[in-house]
Amino acid sequence: MKKNLLLLLLLNMFVGFSQESTASKNVSTFTIEAKQLNTTKKIWVNLPENYANSSKKYPVIYMHDAQNIFDAKTSYIGEWNVDETLDSINAQVIVIGIEHGGEKRIDELTPCKHPKYNGGNADAYLDFIVNTLKPKIDSIYRTKTNAKNTAIFGSSLGGLVSFYAALKYPNVFGKVGCFSPSFWFCRNELNALMEKTKDFDTKIYFLCGDNEGDDDVIRDMGNVEKWVNTKRCECKKKNKKVIVKGGQHNEKLWRENFKKAYLWLF
Repeated sequence: MKKNLLLLLLLNMFVGFSQESTASKNVSTFTIEAKQLNTTKKIWVNLPENYANSSKKYPVIYMHDAQNIFDAKTSYIGEWNVDETLDSINAQVIVIGIEHGGEKRIDELTPCKHPKYNGGNADAYLDFIVNTLKPKIDSIYRTKTNAKNTAIFGSSLGGLVSFYAALKYPNVFGKVGCFSPSFWFCRNELNALMEKTKDFDTKIYFLCGDNEGDDDVIRDMGNVEKWVNTKRCECKKKNKKVIVKGGQHNEKLWRENFKKAYLWLF
């Protein structure tokens, strides 16, 4: 079972070149030095349709695996259609896509080492987002900078690192889109960190399919959601869990459920 999930994780490292770009006109890119990772990162920026004609400030969503969220040309097995989806509902939000590190993707998106798959460099990756990328974005664009208006969003290992980001930087990320999270990668370490966490007030949208190739996805996601609920009272429930019948561990599941997650979070 784990073999199928890992194959999907690895497939996301590669880029497709078979078609024309499908990114909208509101998507642009730039590169930035990521000293924490000893590399440079390509960053995708999707602005609201009316951004240029407005003077207001906007909330921001930070998303992992940018190759797969805006453009079929740069994706491996299909994109999320994030730009088209948000344009279709006139969403008033800025989306920042962070390219994955190719062969270093597993390292960057995991907070601990796995005995078989290694990894464990998420602290440096999140340091880059919080202390290098976010200040840059806030200086260039009209953003609402507080946690209430800052989300982090990803799937698979991206779901894992997004939840980890909420634990580590609760004053930065007030909203999380946690799709098909690979909590199995560092289950024990994550549980230990949660036990040490006294307060947790982040709004989270959990999602997975019931046909992802491994029952651990549903079980682990359920266990994390139960822990989150221990930090809430019924009058202050700020998380939602969705399990899609027939849903598989792929872009189709994430694409078809992105709008609902966005609308619930924002």
